[in-house]
Amino acid sequence: MRFRTSALAAWAMALAALAAPALQAADGTGAEEAAIRKLMLDTWDKPESPLTVAPVVVLGEHALAGWTQGPRGGRAMLTRAHRQWSVTLCAGDGLKDPRTLQLAGLSATEAEQLSRRLSDAEARMPAAERAKFSTFEGWVRMDTHGHPAADHKHPY
Repeated sequence: MRFRTSALAAWAMALAALAAPALQAADGTGAEEAAIRKLMLDTWDKPESPLTVAPVVVLGEHALAGWTQGPRGGRAMLTRAHRQWSVTLCAGDGLKDPRTLQLAGLSATEAEQLSRRLSDAEARMPAAERAKFSTFEGWVRMDTHGHPAADHKHPY
């Protein structure tokens, strides 16, 4: 009977390991994070100045992504429309604030949840990388092509 218990436990562990990616894929979070990273890399990555995109947190039709490029970095707010992500706003520490996220169109509940997810994700990163997110000064509203919008002066 002992062999059966061990074999059953091993089988259950193997099944759980196989199911984990499927569960992640089922909620779409992993795929959405990958799509966001790809969008940002396709837009701003340069051979002479590689872009790193992490962390990425998603909540419904909204996401926040940290990015670094050389000694600098910042945060991007993204919105999904018609199954396509676009960067709508680039900033620094302001995008951690739920009040700012509300001004950008999220409900109070969404803003709190997304802000909390970002804080949790950033807390797992090295402090030196996190510090780069604060180097982005001001706000830049983006158009759907990843360029500063014509009226890029942000009211927040």
